[in-house]
Amino acid sequence: MSRPQTVEEYLDGFTGPGRELLEQLRALVHESVPDVSEAVKWGSPAFLHPSTGTILVMVSGHQKHAGFVVTPSTMAAFAPDLTGFETGKGTVKLPYGEPVPAELLQRMIAFRVREHEDDGVKWM
Repeated sequence: MSRPQTVEEYLDGFTGPGRELLEQLRALVHESVPDVSEAVKWGSPAFLHPSTGTILVMVSGHQKHAGFVVTPSTMAAFAPDLTGFETGKGTVKLPYGEPVPAELLQRMIAFRVREHEDDGVKWM
């Protein structure tokens, strides 16, 4: 299979709980940043700042979880809130079939937008 060229093509590679969770994350980003644009970067959906084109957030689908990807500085700012999640340098693992921590992710997205707009923090 060829690499997806659009976010829609990427999502078409998933079914069931995986597709459902990725769609929820996509909707959450669009709700949080209404003018965000989408692109496939490094093979995964990326959501870009409306005026600068800088990546704000990425998502990725895996066998048993979705990845919600932000900057390490965003992860550090929310470390106390993420203790119940498996995390990496810039990634929160969200297992399929479990509730999306929407309020937490919305706060992380808002932080990421602010750190980019106010502090000039680019992508990794």
